Amino acid sequence: MAIKMAIIGTGGMAGWHYQNVSGHVDGLEVIGGYDIREAANARTRDEWKKKVYASPEEIYADDSVDLVLIATPNDIHKDLSIACLKAGKHVICEKPVTLNAAELEEVMAVAKETGKIFTINQNRRWDKDYLTVRKIVGEKTLGEVYNIETRVQGSRRLFGWRAFKPNGGGLLLDWGVHLLDQILDLIPGKVTSVQAHIHNVHHKEVDDAFTVLLRFENGCSVNCSITTNCYIDLPRWHLSGTDGTAVILDWEQNGHIIKLADPSVQDWEDAVIYTHAGPTHTMLPRPKYTTQKLPLPTVTGDWVDLYRNLVDVINGKAELIVKPEQALRVMKVIDAAFVSSETGAAITTGI
Repeated sequence: MAIKMAIIGTGGMAGWHYQNVSGHVDGLEVIGGYDIREAANARTRDEWKKKVYASPEEIYADDSVDLVLIATPNDIHKDLSIACLKAGKHVICEKPVTLNAAELEEVMAVAKETGKIFTINQNRRWDKDYLTVRKIVGEKTLGEVYNIETRVQGSRRLFGWRAFKPNGGGLLLDWGVHLLDQILDLIPGKVTSVQAHIHNVHHKEVDDAFTVLLRFENGCSVNCSITTNCYIDLPRWHLSGTDGTAVILDWEQNGHIIKLADPSVQDWEDAVIYTHAGPTHTMLPRPKYTTQKLPLPTVTGDWVDLYRNLVDVINGKAELIVKPEQALRVMKVIDAAFVSSETGAAITTGI
């Protein structure tokens, strides 16, 4: 029997979910949805040829619905998730799962009480660039990685409900939750400090640029930066390790690795170079014979694997990949980032 899924909030993101799930996930069937906008309901009815529910309550009451996708503005994620869980439905919620850690803890308590599965659409764990970074770090291609820069840059500014604070808008909750989830998945150890610089460049109601600096208990430092007002992009990823450096320039996977050809070769002829900034010995370029240039490893991912995993979990065949406890860590880091920006100080944590 196929797991039957209904969608609450059948707008733009729901369309992505529907197209990716339909015909691509064995054992999962979208049967209908609800939205407060008639245009979205018309698409569900006329294009998808699926049932249009009159209200969320009608979905709760439908015993044929096993799973509910919540794809609404952020501010109502908590209440809808709790209502669905109490109605006996499994839930997959769009990110950010809630507006803060305290709200998520409420949802997690209900999930535990009802015994229903609750997960979050952290689909960017399957992005090719992130999987490449995970492979490089996991295989110690660069030795021990001690500094990571991860960023996304755009110039179109925020739009729609994401530009309004009451809806849970802002860049840290919109895109920051993705990059922070990737980093916390990559480095499972505790975050010992969080420092954030959050900006309101063009949107006075919500943040539209930020830099969050993280320090982990293993000593690794992470610079997570996102802006909607950038016209000259920096690399998507930059990794520094004890034995080399890796750069991923963009989502198309342009980039390369430079690492030591022989880690034991550290010395070369003493010299000084003269630059427009004056003489330097410390920044003397390394002789080419001491390094090697390598291509990035080939890694592929499929966002739909999140749903395939969810189906297997519901059927008792797998362990959940995106766990609520992991999302809670992300939300605690975001909470700390907001406090850091407000106070102008780093927040010591044990997240």
